[in-house]
Amino acid sequence: MRRGAVGLVAILAVALPAMPLAQQAGKTHRIGVLTVSPAAPDHPLREALREFGYVEGRNLTVDWRSASGDASKFAAAAAEIVRLGVEVIVAPNNPAIQAALRATKTIPIVMVAATDPVGLGFVTSLARPGGNITGLTIQSTELVGKHLELLKEAIPKVSRVAVLWDPREPGRQDQVRAAEIAAPALGLQLELVEVRSPSDLDGAFAMMRRDRIGAVLVLASTMQYVHRAQIAELAAKSRLPTICAFRESVVAGCLMSYLPNQRALFQRAAMYVDKLLKGAKPGELPVEQPTKFELVINMKTAKALGLTIPPSVLLRADQVLE
Repeated sequence: MRRGAVGLVAILAVALPAMPLAQQAGKTHRIGVLTVSPAAPDHPLREALREFGYVEGRNLTVDWRSASGDASKFAAAAAEIVRLGVEVIVAPNNPAIQAALRATKTIPIVMVAATDPVGLGFVTSLARPGGNITGLTIQSTELVGKHLELLKEAIPKVSRVAVLWDPREPGRQDQVRAAEIAAPALGLQLELVEVRSPSDLDGAFAMMRRDRIGAVLVLASTMQYVHRAQIAELAAKSRLPTICAFRESVVAGCLMSYLPNQRALFQRAAMYVDKLLKGAKPGELPVEQPTKFELVINMKTAKALGLTIPPSVLLRADQVLE
């Protein structure tokens, strides 16, 4: 009897301290994620959340909602996520952030790639966002001049540049104005080309060919990202070099991109999600600005266009795709 009692006490001594930990590990959090296109199994946010100990199906439920390349669908997607009772919403770009803010003033929102969060009214300031939102800004309005500068360095003879943009997306007007300010000092003449849907792209590139455009600056948008392969194909057929926002566009065939790495942005966003799930207040978490920008060049595209990229540009590239 005594030996059995001792054994029971030993078992309890081991088991009881573990019980609160088991209960804590058993808690399942729920977040909502708005995406530009349907989330892939290897979405960088999934990987980043696992590094913080969150695994879908174990201690985390993620409600993924996609705009499928149409920014106007973010409103319905955000409203649906709010109805599901999520604890945090992750919003990738300006249209998604705007939709999330309109859908809720209480659920914390994490921005992944806002272009000008103060100017667009998403936050009060970067240091003290206020309200129910925080996250990351890529400050791409300030980068537009750098995009034109890189284009001019890579193709010194270029003089006429088209700006391919979607006027429906918040913040793009400011980027266009930034391009118009930067262009004269670089000896560039701009032509603004609006594209509101994939069906506009064929006509847009036909107009560029007719107007003897020398290169294209593609401003980031929901539509542009999803249809990057179509843009790259049309640019190749039109023999037009392009500088785009995303590395993925260069992989698809565009000539160059210059922006913070998207995977790295989602990895940082996971850090915000972790802090918010642990009780941090979004309005008190400073908005992060990027510290590293990635220049990617597609040499296969350059060769197909008959371009020789100067060594001064190639040496600055973070990645050269052959």
